Amino acid sequence: MPDPVFKSGFVTIVGRTNVGKSTLLNSMLGQKITIMSDKPQTTRHKIQCVLTGQDYQIVFIDTPGIHKPKHKLGEHMVGVALNTLREVDVVLLLVEAAMPGPGDRYMLEQLKKVTGPVLLAINKIDLVKPGDLVPIIAAFQQAGNFAEIVPVSALTGENVSRLKQIIIDYLPEGPQYYPGDVVVDRPERFIMAELIREKVLHLTSQEVPHSVAVVVEEVEQRNQDMVAVRAVIYTERESQKGILIGKGGRMLKEVGQRARQEMEALLGSRIFLELWVKVKKDWRNRDIDMRNFGLLEE
Repeated sequence: MPDPVFKSGFVTIVGRTNVGKSTLLNSMLGQKITIMSDKPQTTRHKIQCVLTGQDYQIVFIDTPGIHKPKHKLGEHMVGVALNTLREVDVVLLLVEAAMPGPGDRYMLEQLKKVTGPVLLAINKIDLVKPGDLVPIIAAFQQAGNFAEIVPVSALTGENVSRLKQIIIDYLPEGPQYYPGDVVVDRPERFIMAELIREKVLHLTSQEVPHSVAVVVEEVEQRNQDMVAVRAVIYTERESQKGILIGKGGRMLKEVGQRARQEMEALLGSRIFLELWVKVKKDWRNRDIDMRNFGLLEE
């Protein structure tokens, strides 16, 4: 009998900010790897997440959302997202279940340069009536050249398995790039820092979230059951520092408690988490600061 075919390849997920890219990726992976928030521009990095099955391996590239940048960090984030279009076997465009807007049309224009298959996933179908999907699908069919169009709900999981199988169908035959137990190409420190930043996004007002960077400075195995983690939350203004600390330190304590719970689930160990807040003025426009925070990547 012939050897079974193994399919593998790289799939980039692109779309406007806040369309649910990280939620969809976590749903396909079956576990939380990338942070989620209802605030736009949550994802700052290009993160490779790996889904391995018996006869396939998908290397997903979760990218920052496409948006109009307001500072150097934003320009870098958009550049990272657009550059991945040239590097992958399949492009997955994620949009919301609504008629195409200016942001969608900008993305569709960028995708005209892609030579490989482009799949369209229309997300958040749980928020619209089934009859309203028909004109939305028709509008996107007319606006772009898609190999497949799949309506999904990343939140409820509806049609996510079907989308995953369609992605596999479009992958070429290839090797297994990562060991079967690898799910993300980032070290644990990176995931820890992102979990802390996610809690800041969830708990703070519009004034704070995108001025925040988190650096895990130290991880120490205290004993078999305890890992000590020291992290610094950087922000741009003293007023934001006050908001992050909160009255009597309550906000910082809440951020720490929520992040610690997810870190313990990630590592399978008890975590002693120590958080500090420091001000680094205008860091999002300073290359040296962004590089020190691990945000400027080639």
